[in-house]
Amino acid sequence: MVRVAIHGLTNAELVQRARKLLPRGHGFARRIHRQVMLEGRFCPASLGLGREACAAWHSKFSFDLPEVVTVRSDSGDHGATSKAVLRLHDGLEVESVCIPMGRGRYTLCVSSQVGCKMRCAFCETGRMGLLRHLSTEEIIAQVLVARHRLGWPIRNIVFMGMGEALDNAENVIHALRVLNDEAGLAIGQERLTICTVGHVEGIRLLDRQGFKRLNLSISLNAASDSLRSELMPINRRTNLAALQEVLASYRPRRNFALGINYCLIPGVNDTEEDARAITSFCQPLGRVLVNLIPYNPGSQPISRAPEEAEIERFIGWLRDAGLAVRERVTKGRSVMAACGQLGNPDARAQRAASA
Repeated sequence: MVRVAIHGLTNAELVQRARKLLPRGHGFARRIHRQVMLEGRFCPASLGLGREACAAWHSKFSFDLPEVVTVRSDSGDHGATSKAVLRLHDGLEVESVCIPMGRGRYTLCVSSQVGCKMRCAFCETGRMGLLRHLSTEEIIAQVLVARHRLGWPIRNIVFMGMGEALDNAENVIHALRVLNDEAGLAIGQERLTICTVGHVEGIRLLDRQGFKRLNLSISLNAASDSLRSELMPINRRTNLAALQEVLASYRPRRNFALGINYCLIPGVNDTEEDARAITSFCQPLGRVLVNLIPYNPGSQPISRAPEEAEIERFIGWLRDAGLAVRERVTKGRSVMAACGQLGNPDARAQRAASA
């Protein structure tokens, strides 16, 4: 029998499972769950359980974290950006990134898949293809490794690592509930962000979950169908009009602000006409915040990184049109930890060779 991963469950779910699976010791389920989540260890004996009860817990439940393969850091004005490569039980690897946000606050960028099938032209992960989805416990494990093994003081979680979060919606949505569980990690919804390429079915599913304060951001990167289809193949399936329609109806709360992520790529999507197209796309969406992300060249660059003058010019066009804009300061580029740089494109070939 496959043991149940404790860190893939909410506190209440563990209580329910323990009552069903354990002849004795199930009354300690709440405390064991908190021990796993808040201390990063699974030791029923330390809570006063007897030998038989401890053996029963270990026979039915597990708590195993992935191996930390490497940690590489890139220093910056607000602290170091650190990328951890984690090896999963089947030998595949995922990456998560600790990003300094100033004033001692850090955001953890987590992965939802090993690889990604979206194949966005500017993204290193897309060159891997999709190897598999991450389970709920593998998503949560990234947070637990960061906190309890690496000592990173994580405050916010953003699903912007390897993979398209809403392509793995079932596990990601369950992970949100585990992260938000008041009896467990208790990370507020306002500190959780889902980033998507514009997975329309996934956005509709997310809308039905009842999250009121969860943050959502969309990777736009082009506001004309021809260019977006070239950069982001998902646009060939769901064009900008269809994406705009579903976003206009996504309003979990009155003051909700949708994040519009735009990767500025010199010579590709950085003209004044592109800025006008973004403004037109955003017009019916209510309150939005455009996150302008300077392009980070990967192993097969399609352009160079933009210069600061080019970034400021593009921001000026957007602000003149009345849009709220924030420049995403590049962090972690030297260790391939910046936006669009996560993943190992050779992993798919290695996987195929060993099959």
